[in-house]
Amino acid sequence: MASTSNFPQTTASTGLRRGKDDENKDLEEALTRFDTAAYRDWPNEAAFDGLTEERGPIEISATGNIPSWVAGSLYRTGPGLYKIEDTPKGTYYTSHWFDGLAQTHRFDIIPDDSGKVSVFYSSLRQSEEMTAHIKKTGERKFFSFGQRQDPCLGLYSKMMATWRAASAPPGDKWIENVNVVVNPNYPGLDSASGNIIDKIAQSPGARAAQDAGVPFPSSGHRLPANVWLSSDNSNLKQMDPKTLEPIGFTDQTVLHPSLRGPLSCAHAQRDPLTGDLFNFNQDFGRLASYRVFAVRAATGKTEILATISGSGLKAAYIHSFFMTKSYLVLVIPSSHLGWGGIRIPWERNIVDAIEPFHHSKKMQWIVVDRIGGKGVVGRGESPAGFFFHSVNAYEDGEAGKIVCDMLDYKSLDVIHKMYYDVILQKDGADRKFWGDKERARGAMASLSRYELTIGAGKKKGTVAVERLFGIPAPHAGELPTINPLYATRKSRYVYSLPYRGKSTAMDGLVKTDMVTREAIFWDNPHGHSPGEAIFVPRPGADIESEEGEDDGVLLTVVLDGHKKTSYLLCLDAKTMGEVGRAEIGFAVGAGFHGAHIQASA
Repeated sequence: MASTSNFPQTTASTGLRRGKDDENKDLEEALTRFDTAAYRDWPNEAAFDGLTEERGPIEISATGNIPSWVAGSLYRTGPGLYKIEDTPKGTYYTSHWFDGLAQTHRFDIIPDDSGKVSVFYSSLRQSEEMTAHIKKTGERKFFSFGQRQDPCLGLYSKMMATWRAASAPPGDKWIENVNVVVNPNYPGLDSASGNIIDKIAQSPGARAAQDAGVPFPSSGHRLPANVWLSSDNSNLKQMDPKTLEPIGFTDQTVLHPSLRGPLSCAHAQRDPLTGDLFNFNQDFGRLASYRVFAVRAATGKTEILATISGSGLKAAYIHSFFMTKSYLVLVIPSSHLGWGGIRIPWERNIVDAIEPFHHSKKMQWIVVDRIGGKGVVGRGESPAGFFFHSVNAYEDGEAGKIVCDMLDYKSLDVIHKMYYDVILQKDGADRKFWGDKERARGAMASLSRYELTIGAGKKKGTVAVERLFGIPAPHAGELPTINPLYATRKSRYVYSLPYRGKSTAMDGLVKTDMVTREAIFWDNPHGHSPGEAIFVPRPGADIESEEGEDDGVLLTVVLDGHKKTSYLLCLDAKTMGEVGRAEIGFAVGAGFHGAHIQASA
């Protein structure tokens, strides 16, 4: 692994190195920390509770040597508020972290003529209308990811609640909470752009009008043409790239009338050359149906690439999928949805609608041609498992060979470690989960490489699926990122957030070498919890050389749990040493995903 830094660093030390021979030892040590509750002296609650918004932009104190070529805007989104007081039913508590009420953040990184960087911060709550509804009624509207229902709710009341949610007119759904992925320059949605501006102004959650003259640094700066937020359903919410105000809402039928299913993939894929967007829409019924589609960046037109259905196909919760230069790979994990997906409206959330995990429920792999119009070109299967995040995929020389990297699990337990009462150690929930060592083991990720061979069997369309290896936690973790210039190309380095047993949430940042299996950890101080890292490539880096893949920096928002304040951290992606930071002065919520928009040259 290359280790020579291209940037002056603010700390003498670089990352902490661990090798392949340390993998099992480090996993067992992490599990022991969880088992003995060693995480209890790691403060992380400020990233989940008591969060505020700062409409800004305000300048935050930058130190060190953040490179001037990082100039641009970093958008991030995720949960903000999780509890609402003084409702008719008392304090309302959000159950699952994925359902925290959306808050979006933007960091504007502005260099002066000498190259010295200034950083500005702003944030805005995206679900004030949902908050107002909860404040008024004491309950959440529509369906959620994992909100627990009132255990005292009788059968009739449950049926009525289900009917009210299912029968809500589409025009009411604009208050939906959408909080997972930032999608800049989303094609094909012009007809829905700005369609809720008037509703926002008239809603109970309306805020004071944003000052159109808000100061905004303009030195070589550009913002995306549009920004849409997405989640694990088919809804999309638009925000103003400058003010962050919610201004538009739609679902995937605006792209194509056949995309009428309620679920989709939070993580669409984008062709790195054309900007074309790819995703799927999942519909329910007697048979599950997946419609894989492309939205052309040049025209905004949507094409259905494949409609996949059949008696052996299961409705499932799927958070991401794969793309190569020629194919899309849809992986249906063992997170099957009850009653063909119809159980979601009955339970009013996805988690309770997922069937119990069983090893007989194998993962299904479906390969779709994305450039030649051939539709489904092969299917295969692998042992039962689950994943949230694909990492990268590429075609490996020989025709019909595809390599897919993902963070996978041997059970569904990972879903349950992300309930707020586990994270915040409420009512012993942390001990019920992490005190069960085998359950804890099932909730630890592996960074796994799979090889697919199209046409491997005698039957036409057969895909052989082989798991080549897996690198266990904590040498890998969640919310992975790579150098974006290597999307659909052979890649080596993955950056992710591991669970090391020091916190009830992600407590580190690690660079994993998929060739040598070396792991380099950022040497973070006790109580400093990073968020998803965003890789910013260095302009002029040679991506054809071995040195080019990790030639850049990582941007991550870190909570100092002791001070209850956050900072934007810039790390050298080669050495994992600190390059610079910008202190925010208050806590920023532990978020999900972000996007960096490069300033114009």
